[in-house]
Amino acid sequence: MAIFDRAASLFDAARRTGGLDPRQAGASAAAAAQWGASLATPYAAAARRFPDRSAIVDDDGTLTYGELDVATSTLAAAIRNAGLDAGDHLGVLARNGRLFLTALVAAAKCGVVPVLLNTEFAPEQLAGVLEREHVVGLIHDDGAAEAVAASGFDGVVVDAVVERESDRLLRSVARRPVVPILLTSGTTGTPKGARRSLGLDPRPALGMLERIPIRTGDTFFIACPLFHAWGFAQLLTAGVLAGTVVVRARFDVDATIDALEHSRADVLVLVPTMLQRLLQSPLLDDADLSSLRVVASSGSALPMAASDEWTARVGDNLYNLYGSTEVGQATLATPDDMRWAPGTVGRAISGTTVAVLDAAGRPLLTGEVGGIYVGSGSNFQGYTGGGSKDVVAGLMATGDVGYLDEEGRLFVTGRADDMIVSGGENVYPLEVEELLLASDGVADAAVVGVADDAFGERLVAYVVRVEGSDIDEATVKATVASRLSRFKVPRAVEFVDELPRTATGKVLRRKLGPE
Repeated sequence: MAIFDRAASLFDAARRTGGLDPRQAGASAAAAAQWGASLATPYAAAARRFPDRSAIVDDDGTLTYGELDVATSTLAAAIRNAGLDAGDHLGVLARNGRLFLTALVAAAKCGVVPVLLNTEFAPEQLAGVLEREHVVGLIHDDGAAEAVAASGFDGVVVDAVVERESDRLLRSVARRPVVPILLTSGTTGTPKGARRSLGLDPRPALGMLERIPIRTGDTFFIACPLFHAWGFAQLLTAGVLAGTVVVRARFDVDATIDALEHSRADVLVLVPTMLQRLLQSPLLDDADLSSLRVVASSGSALPMAASDEWTARVGDNLYNLYGSTEVGQATLATPDDMRWAPGTVGRAISGTTVAVLDAAGRPLLTGEVGGIYVGSGSNFQGYTGGGSKDVVAGLMATGDVGYLDEEGRLFVTGRADDMIVSGGENVYPLEVEELLLASDGVADAAVVGVADDAFGERLVAYVVRVEGSDIDEATVKATVASRLSRFKVPRAVEFVDELPRTATGKVLRRKLGPE
């Protein structure tokens, strides 16, 4: 099913769950006639129906859907005039803001393939990705100019500041509509491009809308990076529902709280580390966040302590989603799910199958820990450089391990690659980290395994203290020893100012431990 069909299904779900004006479906059909099965269709439809509605509010102000429609057609013409043909790869290197959205929709209008690049790439890493993904053109914001120059990129750099002249607008339908290439987070190595076809199963998106109270025209504050699968998916959802997206180029706790209040945001999209940082702000308790119906968290593990604290201090509006760039969104935990089953990432989304398998690919019983596998129309088609995830009976491996309870709720116990074998015992760091994060005086924590002559590996905990805390190594070890088996107690504790993380909050464990 094409992207437009997915958008139409989303419209239908929104109509049933949030009272969508049926005229929006008509506007969508007219936009599809012009732009075909592309990401341009939902934005063009919103421009026809709501030209004066704010499409995006960023550090530079507001851009309406009508203005966005003109800007994207103008930029699409500039991309073509720069020499890029349909099917060419166009790198998009921009922080959260209108340039990212404009480039994405413009690429869809002229049929080039946008490659969504991580704004945290060092020049050498950027150069490698540009070469591997066969990027021939690049659009970037001012903040990336130095990295682009240092990368040695010798392709076409498209000037995103173009004159809004009617004779330069691109009006024809794209010859070959495409979907963007998203990159994996690179927590275990080099980021890889993930390929998807135009055929997208709408059921997972429908299942999300049926279980999360998101409505047509909502205001979405997207705090996480738009170049990542989680942020990109919610950007598209907002566009399909003709909503308003509020973003800031960089995540700042106090600025986020202020923006949530002033925008009266209905939906907050973030990753768990952002939620944890919001909880550490003294401004949170005095802020009026009564407009928030949905706080959607995904991208990495959501600590139970953070979930409980958010519910107690802010409200019963937290939703935890589990998935990956490769498998899409797989499960969703509602506030009720997390209340009755703390730590769960929820049940499978409609149209998605989730199974826990042993090493031989056989289903495990309730409560037994094994590899997590997901099957749906959202599974990716493989990496752009070749290869894919393991597939068993049509189900794709996520690389995580966990178990299902009797109600079909999934619990993730860790990454398969993160397992530590100490003295013949298997330890998944997440269990120890959850305990430490719930402890007084601990702001953040990660546990890794390092080589040990006697035990094979020994556990080392890296701990970030809460400001003003004097928690010490003995206290950390005693805390773990009081709740977990002896072999799960860290042999050493290192106190650090912060943990190395990806843009989506995943701990870069390879950067911890001895050099």
